Amino acid sequence: MNAILPVERQNRIKELIQDKQNMKISTLSQLLHVSEMTIHRDLKPLLNEGFILKTFGGITLSKEYVPKVEHPVCTYCQHPINNQLAYRLMLNNKQHETTCCAHCGLLRHHQLDDEVSQAICYDFLKQTTMSAHVAWYVMDTSIQIGCCQPQVLTFENKQHAQQFITGFSGKLLSFTGAKEAVLQKMGVGSNANHLT
Repeated sequence: MNAILPVERQNRIKELIQDKQNMKISTLSQLLHVSEMTIHRDLKPLLNEGFILKTFGGITLSKEYVPKVEHPVCTYCQHPINNQLAYRLMLNNKQHETTCCAHCGLLRHHQLDDEVSQAICYDFLKQTTMSAHVAWYVMDTSIQIGCCQPQVLTFENKQHAQQFITGFSGKLLSFTGAKEAVLQKMGVGSNANHLT
C-alpha cells in the first residue's frame, strides 16, 4: 500500500468531518490506517485554521469556520483582477503572471522584456483571447471601466476598435504604440500613482 501524504490525509479528514460533523480520533485512525498519534499531528493545522474544534476523544466541525477566499491580484499594481480585462504574461521560465488590465500588462511587459515568451489579453467586446502583440489598443476613451489610468482597452478586430472610438472617442494604437504611449504617460519604469 502506498504511503499517503499528510496533506492528503488532512483533505480526507476535512471531507469526513464535513459529512459526519463529529468524529472520534480512534475512528479516523482506523479509516486512514495510521496511528492515533499521526492523526493528532494531521489535525494540528486544521485546528490552527479553525476548521475543527477538539472534543473529548475526537473532533467536531467548527460552526464559525469561514474559509479564506484567495482573490488574485495584479502582479503590477496589486489591484484585484477582473478576468474580462486581464492581461496574461507567459515567461520563459514556464511561470506566468496576470495583471488586472492592459495598462498594467503593458508596463509589466516592458519591465520583463525578453523574459516574456507570450502575452495574451481579452477582446473588450467579445471576451475572446488573443495575442497581445496582434491586438489593437484604444486609449483616452470617454467610457470609464474603473481600472488603472490611463485606461487601455484591447480589441482583436481593428474595425471594431475604430467603431468603438466613433462612439466613445479615443486613440487607436498597435501593441508597440500602446506600450510606448503608456510608458510615456507613466514615465519609464514608474509604477506609482496610476490607479483611479
